[in-house]
Amino acid sequence: MRREAKEKQKYAVVAAVQLPNVSDVEFEASLTELRELAKTLGYEIAATFVQKRASFDATAYLGAGKRQEIRGFVDHEAEPVGLERLPAADPEAGRIDVLFVDHEISPSQARNLEKEVGCEVMDRTMVILEIFQRHANSRAARAQVEIARLAYLAPRLREAAKLAGPQGRQRSGTGGRGAGESHTELDRRKIRDRIAELQQEIAAMDVERKTQRARRQERQGLASVALVGYTNAGKSTLMRALTGSEVLVADKLFATLDTTVRALHPESMPRVLVSDTVGFIKNLPHGLVASFKSTLEEALDASLLLHVVDASDPGFERQLQVTDAVIAEIGANDVPRIRVFNKIDHVGDPAAQAEREAALRAAYSGCIVMSARRPGDVAALREAIVAFFRRDLVEAELFLPWSAQQLRGEIFATCEVLEERADSEGAFLRVRGEREAVRGLSERFGRAP
Repeated sequence: MRREAKEKQKYAVVAAVQLPNVSDVEFEASLTELRELAKTLGYEIAATFVQKRASFDATAYLGAGKRQEIRGFVDHEAEPVGLERLPAADPEAGRIDVLFVDHEISPSQARNLEKEVGCEVMDRTMVILEIFQRHANSRAARAQVEIARLAYLAPRLREAAKLAGPQGRQRSGTGGRGAGESHTELDRRKIRDRIAELQQEIAAMDVERKTQRARRQERQGLASVALVGYTNAGKSTLMRALTGSEVLVADKLFATLDTTVRALHPESMPRVLVSDTVGFIKNLPHGLVASFKSTLEEALDASLLLHVVDASDPGFERQLQVTDAVIAEIGANDVPRIRVFNKIDHVGDPAAQAEREAALRAAYSGCIVMSARRPGDVAALREAIVAFFRRDLVEAELFLPWSAQQLRGEIFATCEVLEERADSEGAFLRVRGEREAVRGLSERFGRAP
């Protein structure tokens, strides 16, 4: 029987330059994030190299000494200063495939760095774009990611042409090129044309999405909640807990790119729709924010935002700032929001959890501290959501004659019946529900509120 070959483990190293205006805490948080991004791509990090400099090296990002140090490690000739090589990255176990750098660098810097360290180089932006490309499932998400990748590539063609010299500026009118148009100019034109084509496709999908959303809201009411927050804060786990739906849950950054909409479960009065959205991250390429703006419109159109934060992350305040900035960028600042500090069960022992919860409640009035894996916590969050929407419900008294009792089901399906009493002519029902629904019933069975 034929056995499937086990996929070879890929190894990488991470490098970053700490500039004077970046604190140690912020620097380490960003590095940790890059390591998680690499893990999402399937790499095991063998070592991390850091360097404090007044500015990035213009030719190769890192200083010459640090480049030599990395080359020695890649060639298995040296250990990183102050760090031990991971056992998994032993020379017999595998080679270093990639160097990930924690900033966006130019093509010339990447090329020079690759020559000196002896392996492929990927900057932070390219890592994020690669993850997005792998996780994009819907037609809209794939189009949005392609636009972002092309926008990242376009300015790099200019620098590549300069580095190529006269060969990159050859003039010709053949092969699809116009007279006097270089290979680089042709590539750039193709990119512009492709971006324009994709933007038209996305615009058409936006119209379709908005039509579907309007029909959904008209049919099911306007009560809608959007989960927003940093990537890997537990939004998808929370989505599954609140709705009972089988959405993807994975311990990876950007596991979810497509917006998912489900009804709050058990059903509430009013009925509430919950949507999960793409996660945010610090230094998310601007092109990706712009590309996914249409997807994030679920947040813009929501009646309430649940801002989900990883309570166990020491850098959660940084997460808050990044999410707040993106919410402002998409124009959703005026949408009411509840801060939900998730993963409190990941904070040490019960005493440490209680201390963290008390500190969060003191610092963020009205917040909810919870674990999406604890049913009691999920139930409390659900009640907070329902309570928010109940504020907009109205009450009315309806009268249903005995001859029309077959209509009771319609009333009970549309509204919450608070009280019922009867006399010889029929039943009096005090109901509570959405304004339009109650108005319609009142016109038929009673007075409008």
